[in-house]
Amino acid sequence: MSEINQLESWLALEREVAARLDAGPGPGVARPEQIAGKTGLEMMEAMLRGEIPYAAIAKTLNFQIIEVSHGRAVFQGTPLPEHLNPMGGIHGGWYATLLDSALGCAVHTTMPPGRAYTTAELGVNLVKAIGPKAPRVRAEGKVIHVGRQLATAEARLYGPDGTLYAHATTTCLVFEMRQPG
Repeated sequence: MSEINQLESWLALEREVAARLDAGPGPGVARPEQIAGKTGLEMMEAMLRGEIPYAAIAKTLNFQIIEVSHGRAVFQGTPLPEHLNPMGGIHGGWYATLLDSALGCAVHTTMPPGRAYTTAELGVNLVKAIGPKAPRVRAEGKVIHVGRQLATAEARLYGPDGTLYAHATTTCLVFEMRQPG
């Protein structure tokens, strides 16, 4: 697929997902009764359908979740002028947060009901500056391993032409969720 066709495909999917998210509750935190008994994948799918809130950080940093499947999560976004560092480049924190979101959500899709995770370690490698040539970038996270206490995942941040901008790994702690009340 050509770069132009790839970008058009990305933008079409982004508009479709944004319409569902905008029609839903918006950014926020799901109530316990909204997620009770759901697997991590079921929660992520409910979020993509606009049934439960999505993370507010996505609105702040101008990216959104695009798709999920078991062990995989894809986010898409574009850095804005307010995401620049003092030297005029995209702040490394923007790259890191987008990659951390894809990594964490990929792990989240593997959680059974009652289990959760938190990032314990995040390693990010910035390999190319995102410039005006990249109207959108994608972060695709994939699980490597999920155990009883630890999970690992890897992610790549790339443009519609396949240019790699960054890659990352994570180690997450896996634990039982506290029961409400």
